[in-house]
Amino acid sequence: MVKVRHNQPVLEAETALEDTGIVMIDTPDPLCLAASLFNMAEYTVIALTEKPLFQQLLERFAFVLIPAVKAISVALPGRLWRIYGPEYASPPYLPPSMFRDYVCRYVTPMIETIQQSGGYARVHCHGNLRLILDDIAAMGPDGLDPIEPPPQGDVELSYVRERYGKEVVLFGNLEMSDIENMPTAWFEENIKRAIEQGTAGVGRGFVLMPSACPYGRRLSTRVINNYEKMIEIIETL
Repeated sequence: MVKVRHNQPVLEAETALEDTGIVMIDTPDPLCLAASLFNMAEYTVIALTEKPLFQQLLERFAFVLIPAVKAISVALPGRLWRIYGPEYASPPYLPPSMFRDYVCRYVTPMIETIQQSGGYARVHCHGNLRLILDDIAAMGPDGLDPIEPPPQGDVELSYVRERYGKEVVLFGNLEMSDIENMPTAWFEENIKRAIEQGTAGVGRGFVLMPSACPYGRRLSTRVINNYEKMIEIIETL
């Protein structure tokens, strides 16, 4: 049995924020912990060619991680969670069949555990999604991010909203590289397009946000202007 003794920082952050924000609990999945032991080249070769051995490694991490998620969910029920790591098995790194074996097998019980305590589980997965969207939806997450637009990803937000938006809250669709490099007048069109596609038709919800944090320690004037433009447009809706 896993006991949680360090939930106080979460409670303190929630008290400080009051109703101005939401504290999110971050956790890797077993694949993230396993893949991080290797460089990317070694990882993909081993995951593709040594499946039984790599599965044993995933089971070792799942043995510890899934009970920890359960203990935290019980100690801190009803919170928002983000599960990161599935992108390690997204195309072109691995085929969709391995996404099911390396991700769905372990993330599904993590999601179910979080939801059983009244929490909300959001899956974080960069890159190409088209061939694995059905598998992600089958895990039953409450949210999905960052849904990167082409060419960083391979699917438009409108496609995801139409097919999966009724069950899953969609997050993101603003590429960080565009925030860093695109003139604000051009980036404004990306913001408007994401809002239009993310709220079209019937859906559970859409949260406009960048696909990542800023790359450097110092924010350029362009980056600041693009962030301000996001807020400006949202506040006029």
